[in-house]
Amino acid sequence: MNFFNVDEPLIRKKQEALDVQDLQGLWRLRWRIGRVSLLSLLYTRIDQVFVIWGWITGLIFVTAQFLPLSWQLQAVLWSVLTLTGMLGMSTLAWFWVRVEQLCWLVYVWVGLMLVGLSLTNCGIFLHWGQVLMQLCPMWLGLSAIGYFCTGWGMRSRTFMLAGVLHLLGIAVLPYSAQWSFATTGAVIAGTLLFLAEVQWDMRPPSATALLTIEQQQFNREQYQRRLTK
Repeated sequence: MNFFNVDEPLIRKKQEALDVQDLQGLWRLRWRIGRVSLLSLLYTRIDQVFVIWGWITGLIFVTAQFLPLSWQLQAVLWSVLTLTGMLGMSTLAWFWVRVEQLCWLVYVWVGLMLVGLSLTNCGIFLHWGQVLMQLCPMWLGLSAIGYFCTGWGMRSRTFMLAGVLHLLGIAVLPYSAQWSFATTGAVIAGTLLFLAEVQWDMRPPSATALLTIEQQQFNREQYQRRLTK
């Protein structure tokens, strides 16, 4: 028996045959002119988490690269923004991870971000030069660990490859010279925003007491619909 769900492609266009846990809090964005549909997007709560963190990380690293703000001011601003993002992530993802029996992934990501945030602030306020010199590879490495854990928990090749991409980002950093923050931001934010726009592979729906028998059957039927499209 394969550990990964090889019946699903790594990525594909989003489908509307969603499970109960994905339908809760779903955002649908549609732009039409008359009967012509120009844009149709949907974002589950997990997608919303990716979008939020994509913009947060993009803002942090673009600011560090291009704006002449003091490191101390940035540390305060980004600490507040990161803690707010962690709270938003936990709130948005909690029902989904409970249904999928993956609550531990939220703890892993929160723990990794707290480690990164603590080391970053210590580097800035306590003048830890070695930490400051390694901020970009440190955040790429922490993100890679998070993706590998996510890929393992969800049995997803997509998230495993996302982890590999972040490790490759570390390898590229020495060649990016003065653009290291922009490169890091592009890898981290770009990956998150990309994952928010596609449907990634994962194991079949999890049977859990949080869902009724009817909801579990609904999820199985939706899963079969996704396999046939």
